[in-house]
Amino acid sequence: MTVDVAAVWRIESARIVAALTRFTGDFGLAEDAAQEAVAEALVSWPRTAPADPAGWLMATARRRAIDAIRRRAALRDRYATLAADAPAVVDEVDPDRIDDDVLALMFVSCHPVLSPESRVALTLRVVAGLSSAEIARAFLVPVPTVQARITRGKKTIAAAGVPFELPSAAERRERLGGVLSVLYVIFTEGATATAGDRLVRPEVAYEAIRLARTLAALQPDEPEVHGLLALCELTAARFPARTAPDGTPVLLEDQDRRRWDVPAIHRGLAALAKAAPRGLGPYGLQAAIAAVHASAPSAGETDWDWIVVLYEALGRVAPSPVVELNRAVAVAMASGPGAALRIVDELVASDRLPGSHLVPTVRGELLSRLGRAGEARAELELAARLCGNEQERSVLLRKAAALD
Repeated sequence: MTVDVAAVWRIESARIVAALTRFTGDFGLAEDAAQEAVAEALVSWPRTAPADPAGWLMATARRRAIDAIRRRAALRDRYATLAADAPAVVDEVDPDRIDDDVLALMFVSCHPVLSPESRVALTLRVVAGLSSAEIARAFLVPVPTVQARITRGKKTIAAAGVPFELPSAAERRERLGGVLSVLYVIFTEGATATAGDRLVRPEVAYEAIRLARTLAALQPDEPEVHGLLALCELTAARFPARTAPDGTPVLLEDQDRRRWDVPAIHRGLAALAKAAPRGLGPYGLQAAIAAVHASAPSAGETDWDWIVVLYEALGRVAPSPVVELNRAVAVAMASGPGAALRIVDELVASDRLPGSHLVPTVRGELLSRLGRAGEARAELELAARLCGNEQERSVLLRKAAALD
């Protein structure tokens, strides 16, 4: 019987790295030892498959960690203590602490001392179990860049003396926003890639959903955790209909809603129901908007007035130019393009989204609906020049050409 090393690692990596970090007290050492265990598994498992793959990885990684500590002459005393106290079987690590360990690992990977890029890279590496090559492919950056971010992140954590421990409840609430923002960045990059030749990278988005589910299970009393999970599930439910067979984007109003993932919609609505009793935050409000779309039989039957209300609420809770732009789109559907264009023109006048292709995209659509074809074409061509995603760019250019 063969065992898929990558599959086992993807499932067990967070638990293994978390348990090793608690055992050694050294986040970087734990992650390095775990990676060495995976490398050894790739060589030995094809010859002899272990009966307990996760236990094998844990035991091997722990031996590698002890070897590394022993090699550090300055830590000989600590090694002796660890070796003397180590249980004979690694699987005897207190199972009641595993969940807390995984949660602590998330908070360490998303610690405020790290740069946003390092937070994303570390979270995908040590919590999601992705390799440097997988992360590089997901974000379209060179592998050495990802490796450098991971290395800098581990060195920063060590230099700052960040302890591997579950933060207090008050500190968790304080830092939860940072953890959620990392998961949101990962998901949005998967849902709409900022660059490259694919509109959607579902494998990246689904990793974010998996991490959000883990966080929701470990932090069941945090409404925004459920709000983010709901948003991700409801958005991902549309993935099967978002692109044509050749990869070109399919706009929301043109999607075959029979292809939407109904179980994902149910999961998203269930998560939203858990978030709602204590009041919806920014992620919950976005999930509520996604829920309106998910519940509508067609684009024409969507309750656009209610979506406008939800965007207005979101703008008060978490004001941003992107929220205003999305509100303009909803206003266009509810009240017509003229009212929406005034909102977009205010964004243009204030230059709140410089360099973004989103503003000229929306403005071009509105001008087209108003019959101002020449202006619309210029806006869509500008949007195409600014857009980094090849599939989106091709759609914008086709729209511009159609106005001829």
